Amino acid sequence: MMQAITSPISSADQASPTAGQANSFAGQTSASAGQVELSAQASTQAGGLAIRQTSASDRERSHYSIGELCDEFAVTARALRFYEDEALIAPERRGTTRLYSERDRARLAWILRGKRVGLSLADIKELLDLYDLGDGRKTQRLKTIERCQAQADKLEQQRVDIDATLSELNQFIALVKAQVEES
Repeated sequence: MMQAITSPISSADQASPTAGQANSFAGQTSASAGQVELSAQASTQAGGLAIRQTSASDRERSHYSIGELCDEFAVTARALRFYEDEALIAPERRGTTRLYSERDRARLAWILRGKRVGLSLADIKELLDLYDLGDGRKTQRLKTIERCQAQADKLEQQRVDIDATLSELNQFIALVKAQVEES
């Protein structure tokens, strides 16, 4: 399954947080020739991106069903409902049907990227909520850098700790092997 994130090119991008606004955090890009879609493997082990041009009808969509977003982002309906309960996304309700907007879709891309890099849902919510400050997303970007740098520093320290533990284990294995050979 592929995760697809689109970045439309239009002046409307400035009006509301669509997938185009999530680009600095969700790994998106845009091109003057139209809309480019970046597809990342749902499994982060693959790590590659495939770029494909999307049709005009894809760009004109204003609402998505829960099933469509589940398929596109490889998440469960339960996960989407959980993000709704946590006020991370706010789909429109028509009876019992949830209709997700471009804003919800872009926020979902942010949520999933934030989770992949190890941010807490509280951090993700704070970063998402900074979009609406009206400062051209400057505060949102600065806070994103701050949170991501803190997470990177934490992971670097964990790597140092893991390397030290591995070294200790290898030394201990060598010691025990030497003792076995002596006996």
